[in-house]
Amino acid sequence: MSVLLYEIRDSVATITLNRPEQRNAFTLEMLDRWTEALRDARRNDAVQVVVVTGAGRAFCAGGDVGGMARRGEMSALEHKRALELVHRVPLALDELDKPVVAAINGPAVGAGCDMALMCDLRFMAADARLSEGYVRVGLIPGDGGTYYLPRLVGTAKALELLWTGDFVDAQEALRLGIVNRVVPAEELLPTVYEFAGRLARGPSVALRTIKRAVYQGLRMDLRTHLDLISSHMGFIRQTEDHREGARAYVEKRPPEFQGR
Repeated sequence: MSVLLYEIRDSVATITLNRPEQRNAFTLEMLDRWTEALRDARRNDAVQVVVVTGAGRAFCAGGDVGGMARRGEMSALEHKRALELVHRVPLALDELDKPVVAAINGPAVGAGCDMALMCDLRFMAADARLSEGYVRVGLIPGDGGTYYLPRLVGTAKALELLWTGDFVDAQEALRLGIVNRVVPAEELLPTVYEFAGRLARGPSVALRTIKRAVYQGLRMDLRTHLDLISSHMGFIRQTEDHREGARAYVEKRPPEFQGR
């Protein structure tokens, strides 16, 4: 059985973490396949949107906590190199300018929480929970939690969640802005795929450029960002999707790309 499933249907690629008996805790093989899937999604024109979810009752329990005692024999450099293997996933996501939606079907803990946070959007089952639980085993977030969480909830709330490792239920995650939508568990994937399909039918170059501009804008001053946008707008206006959208607006009809 493959530890990670990757399939493409109707322009939507689905990455399913597939170790349900271990609550989808990741292994080196899973990380290899995860990184490969993201790289394929980036270069594959058949993919417009990516969905990430977990098999069974959990999204992802993070790494192998049971093996931590054995890791005590590793040197600091060996620890760093091992963690850099995990970091291939957020770095691959950082290079992917297509929308990525996490379907959080169950608990997302520690590195599993980080893996959800690094997606662009998060849809969450009503009975799922999140926790940056590293502090419970005397660790710091290792996979980007200290980077992503403050950007979603602000510094003070992020520190509270990181310092305590407390679980956050779906409604609280929605209130805090960690997730975009909360739906009953049985409606999670249909809701995610309905939304993903809407994006997949949209003006792909514009959507990808919006994502790039938003993330770039977080790292630059206003004048630089506006200069970047004026450059982006030049080539966006040359796309057929823009031309069709403008025609449809004048003719008071839906643009043809919505029917793709």
